Amino acid sequence: MPGGLALDTILPSEIKERLSRGEQLTIIDVREDEEVAAGTIPGAKHIPLGQLPERHTEIPQAEEVILVCRSGNRSGRALGYLESLGYKGLKNMTGGMLEWED
Repeated sequence: MPGGLALDTILPSEIKERLSRGEQLTIIDVREDEEVAAGTIPGAKHIPLGQLPERHTEIPQAEEVILVCRSGNRSGRALGYLESLGYKGLKNMTGGMLEWED
C-alpha cells in the first residue's frame, strides 16, 4: 500500500513475532466454521462475522483487539461494525489467513 499502512491494520508477520515473544494477544477470527476447521492462529477466539451482533459483548472494548479473516475483507467489515458500537483499539490483520499461511 502506498503511503504506509493505516493505523488500524497489523501485519501477519508482526502478530507472529509478538506471539513468539510470548505476548498475550486478543485475536478474533470472524471466518466461518469450515474455514476455521482448516486452521487458526493459536489462541484466537472464533466469532463468525454473522454472529457479531449477538456476540460482540465477548470482545473487550478498550484494549487492542486483532480481527482476522481469510483475506482481510470481512475482518475490515467487522472492524467498522465494532467501531460503530464504540470499540477502541481494533486492528485488522492485512492479507488475512491467506498471508498467515505463506
